[in-house]
Amino acid sequence: MTYPEAIDWLFSTQMFGIKLGLEGPRNLLKEYLAFPKRGVKVIHVAGTNGKGSTCAMIDSVARAAGLRTGLFTSPHLVDYRERIQVSGQQIPEDGCAAMLTQLRGICEGLETHPTFFEITLALAMRWFSERECELIVLETGMGGRLDATTAVPADVCVVTPIGLDHTQWLGDTLELIAAEKAGIFIEGATAVSSPQEPAARFVLEKEANECRCPLTFVREPLLGYSIALAGPHQAWNAALALAALDAAAVPLSFDTVQYGLSHVKWPGRFERFPADCRPEIILDGAHNPHAAKVLAETWQQVFGDKKATLLFSAVSSKDISGILSLLTPLAGRILLCPVDTLRAVPTSELAAALPEGAMATEYATFDEALEASLAFNEPVLVAGSLFLVGEAKARLEGGEFQSSTQ
Repeated sequence: MTYPEAIDWLFSTQMFGIKLGLEGPRNLLKEYLAFPKRGVKVIHVAGTNGKGSTCAMIDSVARAAGLRTGLFTSPHLVDYRERIQVSGQQIPEDGCAAMLTQLRGICEGLETHPTFFEITLALAMRWFSERECELIVLETGMGGRLDATTAVPADVCVVTPIGLDHTQWLGDTLELIAAEKAGIFIEGATAVSSPQEPAARFVLEKEANECRCPLTFVREPLLGYSIALAGPHQAWNAALALAALDAAAVPLSFDTVQYGLSHVKWPGRFERFPADCRPEIILDGAHNPHAAKVLAETWQQVFGDKKATLLFSAVSSKDISGILSLLTPLAGRILLCPVDTLRAVPTSELAAALPEGAMATEYATFDEALEASLAFNEPVLVAGSLFLVGEAKARLEGGEFQSSTQ
């Protein structure tokens, strides 16, 4: 298959939906010889918020330490290949097409067809193996206990802050969600966690003890270093990233850590697009109340009391009213538009979720909303969905947006 043909086939597998369980991904990893080689360290990251930033920091600092790294994250913002990187470089189109061609043949011979996410994981793990990565960083797709990434044996298990998200899959209490996240703990590994709410911490400690996986919690943010990612919460993510690398026995010096943290990149998280001839545009994928609270704190740290033109959208199953209650105080005006995905929420429903007394203007497309937002003097904040942020980033950078439901 050519690269476009391979991507078309892969995205067509999203019709198989989401299947939580480990038997399928284990079978596919085995068939495709994609399990990590002996001696390769694997750091597995779960949590509700901050997973991507923490993974990016682990990867960046490890590269600064001289290691060849493999980084697996999801979802992508613009280009599918963002999900699979070796030492900061996306998998090339020809390599991606060749491997997807091989995987298609394997998938068609299996009794149960693998999902989009399972295929992507197998592709990533085989690519990391062929590129002889020394350290692999895996971000869970959702949850932990039954997430496909848990089929890969880990040396270090990492848990970022836990909050309420994906409640239809993981449960509607912190205790239930924490139990799913703790499902990545395995005997023989070491676990590190961000500070957690008492209910979540209790569950993590219980689960870690039961599976004989030593667990420690980060106690303070990392200070004294320049971190390229904006927001006070990133000092906590950085502390967690260093704790994970320490647990993986990666030798670090002050200069190594400083270089890695000052050069880390994680698009779509308070990503700024300044310009002389238009208002500054800030992209942030905050899509649950905890992330919206962190975004509001970061906005106030950077812009103070300056108001934003908020360009907002969201997908189904999210706590839209909870997100908007935290972002509306930042906004001088609010513009609503649908996001380019099958899970899009109509703008009328977005408007109904606004806090009492708040007003918004509805637009039929993102392009119309973006054009309207640039007519004002305030900085434009695009938030509420990673899918929306991906579409915005593609427009601003001239890329082709590869819309996805997973």
